[in-house]
Amino acid sequence: MNTFLLQFLPFKRPLGFLTLLYLIFTGSALAQFKVDVSGVGLTQVPIAIATFKGEETAPQKTSAILLADLERSGQFRSVPSTGMPMDELSRPDLPALRQKSADALVAGSATRLADGRYEIRARLWDVVSGQERGDYRETVAVADLRLSAHRLADWVYEKLTGDKGVFATRIAYITKTTGKYSLWIADSDGENSQAALSSSEPIISPSWSPKGTQLAYVSFESRKPVIYVHELATGKRKVMANFKGSNSAPAWSPDSRYLLATLSRDGGSQLYQIDVASGEAKRLTQNSGIDTEPTFSLDGSKIYFVSDRGGSPQIYRMGATGGAAERVTFAGSYNISPSLSPDGRWLTFISRVGGQFKVQVMNLSTGQSNAITETAADERPSFAPNSKLIVYATVLQGREALMTTTLDGKIKAKLSGQSGDIREPAWGPYR
Repeated sequence: MNTFLLQFLPFKRPLGFLTLLYLIFTGSALAQFKVDVSGVGLTQVPIAIATFKGEETAPQKTSAILLADLERSGQFRSVPSTGMPMDELSRPDLPALRQKSADALVAGSATRLADGRYEIRARLWDVVSGQERGDYRETVAVADLRLSAHRLADWVYEKLTGDKGVFATRIAYITKTTGKYSLWIADSDGENSQAALSSSEPIISPSWSPKGTQLAYVSFESRKPVIYVHELATGKRKVMANFKGSNSAPAWSPDSRYLLATLSRDGGSQLYQIDVASGEAKRLTQNSGIDTEPTFSLDGSKIYFVSDRGGSPQIYRMGATGGAAERVTFAGSYNISPSLSPDGRWLTFISRVGGQFKVQVMNLSTGQSNAITETAADERPSFAPNSKLIVYATVLQGREALMTTTLDGKIKAKLSGQSGDIREPAWGPYR
């Protein structure tokens, strides 16, 4: 344990960052999130979301979830509708909506069926042209009403932007209560959280498999860092790396066949490729420094990782089979926790700037990077699967919280609970 901490301390901020934090932080677990959206985007679509007819008796309010999702994306801003419930068959007062500067309207219904399920219907209107843009219909169990609202938000988002929405995806994160660490899976807005694992020892570094059916993570339950692969549907776990020394920082290959990891089994902390089927580990880096926090490019041809081989922790890039590495970050003396956007255009990471830890976003084609946060204790940014949003952990007004942000930092959403410590977010793939 001490060897592990000493080995990785150069890459962690002094307080509240990854492994070191997990050995010292206290507080109660986060039961539920509240989403608060702040900021103003430059090209937001003004949209009106009518109260859905029949949803007043439903356990989940589809229109409210839909609106919160769209606002959190940074692509939309809310325009008041008529205030009266409207279903998908209602004829909207388009001139009145135009006077409110609305470009689009969504109206619909939530109807409880005889078997207890709900039928969700919606219609999207182009207010400017007065034309319908499409109809949405889905029948779901009561337990899936929130998921249905997220899927509806994805449908509206794609209709109006041309890009895929990510509201029906999931996030993973870690909390600690007194004497207990928990790995949680939640909706992209933080709601509907389910505990995948609880332990009296630290859990860190959750990493989603490409299909979203498994999580790799590091657990200290054996009194040392061991990498596990966890099947979410069954709860079954498999030890993937329990070599001599530390086993840390797992990351999946795009085809799910391999895990990248940092192992110290042969001395030092170097990158290895682990065959998921056989458990065999192949060494990829050979140097006297620390190599850690690897991640694959989407096509699997490149690996980005953190190394102090140049004297301070910086982000490097090399081929998937190892070999010569080229440095990617040059500004500042402390750059860690790389995450690649799925479209391959952007790199987000944490940089220490004037003693503060901030989320940076780099345009990989130009090498230009910018800090996009105002907070001072950010950690572990992770891209949404459509490359449009980033989730990260931070400390806001003295409390740990999860945040999502647009790539330009213009729109942020705080996902925070009543109390507790929350860390290590990872945004899952499309379901």
